[in-house]
Order: sequence, then C-alpha cells, then structure tokens
Amino acid sequence: MKQGTTLFLKIALILIGIPVLALCIFGLSWLANNPVNPEYAHILYPILIGMCVAVIPFFVALYQAYKLLSYIDKNQAFSELSVKALKNIKFCAITVSGLYVLILPFVYLIAELDDAPGLIIMGMVPVFAALVIAVFAAVLQRLLQEAIDIKSENDLIV
Repeated sequence: MKQGTTLFLKIALILIGIPVLALCIFGLSWLANNPVNPEYAHILYPILIGMCVAVIPFFVALYQAYKLLSYIDKNQAFSELSVKALKNIKFCAITVSGLYVLILPFVYLIAELDDAPGLIIMGMVPVFAALVIAVFAAVLQRLLQEAIDIKSENDLIV
C-alpha cells in the first residue's frame, strides 16, 4: 500500500482526536460550570464525568489505530501485532459503549424532567456507534488471524 494512503488516514485520526480533546477540555468544563438549568446540575455531573472517562478508551483506540497504520507502512499488516491492535480497539469500543450505557439512566432522568423524549434516543447513539466499531474490529481481527494462520500454513508447505 502506498504511504500516501496511510499518511492520509493518520492525519484523519489526528483530525478526529483534536476536536474531541477540545470538547472534553473546554466544552464539558464549560457545561459543568454553566448548566442550562441549575435544577438539573446534580444529574448533569455524572453524565459529564462519564463522558470524560469515556474519552480515555477513545484515545487509546485512536492510538491503536495509528499503530495499526504504522504496521501497514512497515509491511507488517499480517502479523500478530496487527491482531493485537485490533483486539485493543475492540475492547476500547466495548468500554466506551459500556460507559455510555451507564450514563443512560441519568440521560433518562433529565429527559423526564425536561419532557424531551428525543434526548434518550440521542443518548443511545454513542452506545450503538461504539458497538458497531467493536463488531467491525472483531470481524477484522478474526479475518486477519485466519489470514495469518493460512499464511503460516503455506510457509510450512513450501
């Protein structure tokens, strides 16, 4: 694979990470200090804490994706290192999904108090998005492991 393609993907990973970091540092801290309705502040804080904690596995997954692209650059795409990186991405996505599931009851409470049923659906979007990424990483991990097994079998035959 040409290095330009992986360079583009590496830049895309960085461009994904910068706004998330900025929102976590500035956006969530601003929202914690200026809640829209001060009566809901005690319910808002667990949501903000959960979102800040979910950023950690998100950035671990971004780093693992960056490492995976580096392995592709070094022609080590079909190696156990790539399988391990995909496994870590899968676990990070499951962790993010689990953290957002823990946040959902608080989102439900705010939706009930504010009479906003659409808020519950919006709260479920990150859960399902992270689960889709986890399933995709699991499928890629399994396919890559099977390709590595077939490659090692063929190396033994020749």
